[in-house]
Amino acid sequence: MSDSIDLTGLSVYGYHGVFEQEKRDGQEFVIDVSLTLDTDRAAASDDVADTVHYGELAERVVAIVAGDPVDLIETLAHRIVDAVLLDERIRATAVTVHKPHAPIPHQFADVSVTVRRTRSASA
Repeated sequence: MSDSIDLTGLSVYGYHGVFEQEKRDGQEFVIDVSLTLDTDRAAASDDVADTVHYGELAERVVAIVAGDPVDLIETLAHRIVDAVLLDERIRATAVTVHKPHAPIPHQFADVSVTVRRTRSASA
């Protein structure tokens, strides 16, 4: 199966990081979520109930990123993956957490962590 739904560039303000000022002041995080699932039923019915509603997915991700602080973006990515895989229709997912304003004392474009899981690996 190679069908996918991709949500990219979801920007959320959160309070994650190992430094006190990151938890105090917060910063922007950018999230990409890719879902692998079968879209045949949704295509046949043309009903959003037969697929993953990407608006609802975005709300779940925003709640996690804007929620309880963690030190590592690895932890944040795992929390999102765990929430995504609660939907039994999703066979696999890849979640990337970007931290474009990480406290790195050099010019850089982005730093990110990607976590990939399949249904069999998460069971």
